[in-house]
Amino acid sequence: METQRPRPMPLPTGRDPHSVRARVEAMERVLERSFTIPGINRPVGLDAIIGLVPVAGDLIAAAMGSYLIWEARNLGMSRWQLTRMAGNVAVDGAIGLVPIAGDLLDLAFRSNTRNLRIIRKHLDKHHPVIEQR
Repeated sequence: METQRPRPMPLPTGRDPHSVRARVEAMERVLERSFTIPGINRPVGLDAIIGLVPVAGDLIAAAMGSYLIWEARNLGMSRWQLTRMAGNVAVDGAIGLVPIAGDLLDLAFRSNTRNLRIIRKHLDKHHPVIEQR
Protein backbone atom coordinates (compact mmCIF):
# COMPACT_ATOMS: atom_id res chain seq x y z
CA MET A 1 0.00 0.00 0.00
CA GLU A 2 1.34 3.41 -0.91
CA THR A 3 1.84 6.00 1.73
CA GLN A 4 0.33 9.29 0.81
CA ARG A 5 2.34 12.43 1.22
CA PRO A 6 0.63 15.27 3.01
CA ARG A 7 -0.76 17.71 0.45
CA PRO A 8 0.83 21.12 0.56
CA MET A 9 -1.42 23.91 1.73
CA PRO A 10 -2.64 26.05 -1.15
CA LEU A 11 -1.33 29.59 -1.20
CA PRO A 12 -3.80 32.19 0.03
CA THR A 13 -5.24 34.39 -2.70
CA GLY A 14 -6.30 37.34 -0.58
CA ARG A 15 -4.89 40.85 -0.64
CA ASP A 16 -4.35 41.02 3.11
CA PRO A 17 -0.76 41.30 4.39
CA HIS A 18 -0.76 37.73 5.74
CA SER A 19 -1.68 36.31 2.31
CA VAL A 20 0.89 38.48 0.54
CA ARG A 21 3.58 37.39 2.99
CA ALA A 22 2.81 33.72 2.33
CA ARG A 23 2.94 34.20 -1.45
CA VAL A 24 6.19 36.18 -1.55
CA GLU A 25 7.89 33.76 0.84
CA ALA A 26 6.82 30.84 -1.36
CA MET A 27 8.04 32.59 -4.52
CA GLU A 28 11.39 33.42 -2.92
CA ARG A 29 11.76 29.79 -1.82
CA VAL A 30 11.09 28.54 -5.39
CA LEU A 31 13.43 31.08 -6.97
CA GLU A 32 16.31 30.84 -4.50
CA ARG A 33 16.07 27.68 -2.38
CA SER A 34 14.16 24.93 -4.21
CA PHE A 35 16.74 22.22 -3.57
CA THR A 36 20.26 21.71 -2.27
CA ILE A 37 23.31 20.92 -4.39
CA PRO A 38 24.73 17.63 -3.09
CA GLY A 39 28.23 17.72 -1.77
CA ILE A 40 28.40 21.43 -0.99
CA ASN A 41 24.99 21.73 0.69
CA ARG A 42 24.24 24.98 -1.15
CA PRO A 43 20.56 25.79 -1.74
CA VAL A 44 19.69 26.63 -5.35
CA GLY A 45 16.46 27.65 -7.00
CA LEU A 46 14.91 28.29 -10.38
CA ASP A 47 16.62 31.69 -10.68
CA ALA A 48 20.05 30.08 -10.96
CA ILE A 49 18.88 27.14 -13.07
CA ILE A 50 16.90 29.20 -15.58
CA GLY A 51 19.82 31.65 -15.69
CA LEU A 52 21.95 28.95 -17.32
CA VAL A 53 20.04 29.53 -20.55
CA PRO A 54 21.80 32.47 -22.23
CA VAL A 55 19.89 35.78 -22.31
CA ALA A 56 16.34 34.35 -22.38
CA GLY A 57 16.86 32.55 -19.06
CA ASP A 58 18.02 35.73 -17.36
CA LEU A 59 15.06 37.66 -18.76
CA ILE A 60 12.62 35.02 -17.53
CA ALA A 61 14.28 34.95 -14.09
CA ALA A 62 14.05 38.76 -13.90
CA ALA A 63 10.38 38.64 -14.85
CA MET A 64 9.72 36.08 -12.12
CA GLY A 65 11.64 38.22 -9.62
CA SER A 66 9.53 41.21 -10.64
CA TYR A 67 6.51 39.45 -9.17
CA LEU A 68 7.84 40.31 -5.71
CA ILE A 69 8.01 43.97 -6.72
CA TRP A 70 4.42 43.83 -7.98
CA GLU A 71 3.24 42.37 -4.66
CA ALA A 72 5.22 45.05 -2.79
CA ARG A 73 3.55 47.77 -4.86
CA ASN A 74 0.15 46.31 -3.99
CA LEU A 75 1.10 46.53 -0.31
CA GLY A 76 1.63 50.27 -0.73
CA MET A 77 5.37 50.20 -0.11
CA SER A 78 7.29 53.40 -0.72
CA ARG A 79 8.78 54.34 -4.06
CA TRP A 80 12.25 54.15 -2.49
CA GLN A 81 11.68 50.53 -1.40
CA LEU A 82 10.30 49.58 -4.82
CA THR A 83 13.29 51.25 -6.50
CA ARG A 84 15.71 49.31 -4.30
CA MET A 85 13.91 46.09 -5.16
CA ALA A 86 13.97 46.88 -8.89
CA GLY A 87 17.69 47.64 -8.56
CA ASN A 88 18.28 44.23 -6.97
CA VAL A 89 16.49 42.50 -9.85
CA ALA A 90 18.38 44.61 -12.42
CA VAL A 91 21.77 43.82 -10.85
CA ASP A 92 20.90 40.12 -10.70
CA GLY A 93 19.87 40.20 -14.36
CA ALA A 94 23.02 42.07 -15.40
CA ILE A 95 25.23 39.65 -13.47
CA GLY A 96 23.49 36.72 -15.15
CA LEU A 97 24.22 38.09 -18.62
CA VAL A 98 27.97 37.58 -18.12
CA PRO A 99 28.82 34.16 -19.58
CA ILE A 100 29.91 31.43 -17.14
CA ALA A 101 31.14 33.75 -14.36
CA GLY A 102 27.71 35.34 -14.20
CA ASP A 103 26.09 31.99 -13.55
CA LEU A 104 28.42 31.41 -10.62
CA LEU A 105 27.90 34.93 -9.28
CA ASP A 106 24.15 34.43 -9.58
CA LEU A 107 24.44 31.84 -6.82
CA ALA A 108 25.99 34.46 -4.52
CA PHE A 109 23.79 37.48 -5.33
CA ARG A 110 20.27 36.48 -4.36
CA SER A 111 18.09 39.40 -5.39
CA ASN A 112 14.85 37.67 -4.43
CA THR A 113 16.09 36.98 -0.91
CA ARG A 114 17.13 40.62 -0.59
CA ASN A 115 13.73 41.74 -1.85
CA LEU A 116 11.93 39.40 0.54
CA ARG A 117 13.92 40.95 3.38
CA ILE A 118 12.71 44.44 2.32
CA ILE A 119 9.09 43.24 2.17
CA ARG A 120 9.32 41.48 5.55
CA LYS A 121 10.74 44.60 7.17
CA HIS A 122 7.83 46.64 5.79
CA LEU A 123 5.24 44.07 6.89
CA ASP A 124 6.75 43.72 10.36
CA LYS A 125 6.63 47.48 10.81
CA HIS A 126 3.23 48.25 9.29
CA HIS A 127 1.33 44.98 9.69
CA PRO A 128 2.75 43.12 12.70
CA VAL A 129 1.47 39.60 13.29
CA ILE A 130 -0.59 39.40 16.47
CA GLU A 131 -0.05 36.09 18.20
CA GLN A 132 -3.16 34.37 19.47
CA ARG A 133 -3.04 32.34 22.65
